[in-house]
Amino acid sequence: MTIAIALYLFIVGLVCGSFFNVVGLRVPAKQSVIRPPSHCTSCQTQLRRRDLVPVFSWLLSRGRCRHCGAQVSFVYPLGELVTGLLFAGLFLRFGLSLELISALLLSSLSVIITVSDLKYMLIPNKVLLFFLPLLIAARVLHHELPLWQYLVGALFGGGILLLVHLFSGGRMGFGDIKLFAVLGFVIGFPNTVVALLLACLLGVIVGGALQLLGLIERKQPVPFGPFLAVGSLIAYAFGQAIIDGYFSILFA
Repeated sequence: MTIAIALYLFIVGLVCGSFFNVVGLRVPAKQSVIRPPSHCTSCQTQLRRRDLVPVFSWLLSRGRCRHCGAQVSFVYPLGELVTGLLFAGLFLRFGLSLELISALLLSSLSVIITVSDLKYMLIPNKVLLFFLPLLIAARVLHHELPLWQYLVGALFGGGILLLVHLFSGGRMGFGDIKLFAVLGFVIGFPNTVVALLLACLLGVIVGGALQLLGLIERKQPVPFGPFLAVGSLIAYAFGQAIIDGYFSILFA
């Protein structure tokens, strides 16, 4: 039964991921997420059902539009696949529980802002404001930690990045500040500390690799939102285990 539910949520995640791509790409551009219907951005041809099967349509068409042959970004199937894996993985981590509601909302927000930040280097307020009341309701409905720890998580997440913004001359964007405050409320304190450390570590590794490969120039800005999202998801699922492991090594 567990495998069947995980498979079902994986498929649901693939479908949701397709929509999250649309939201992440259209909302920052101030476009409707409903109209026009999904279409090729090169030839404007409306896509049919066979073109909209998550991941598989992209694979079968070899990453190109069937009508004009234009290349279709790998971001589309990647967003779908990642969402499916997150939905299934978080179910396996938390089971059919009230906590799973927060987990699915958190992963949905993470995918949308990652697409948006990678494309536009922008985290839309509309997306954060849509998810904020849902996440607050889900967290109030079920919380494994005292609620004050989630509030501290939000204050720490937003506060620490606000300090970075002030002392770095504005290099840290307000979108990242607001995003980490929302993420911090979901994962709580001290998981926000783990999330921030992981985000910085991932940022250094990925940024360094991109520079070595010549894909970005030195001092070229890199979106930080995706690293915050990944760090928060890891801390959310395994934060306490990471903290316990660290202290066991420290005091061994």
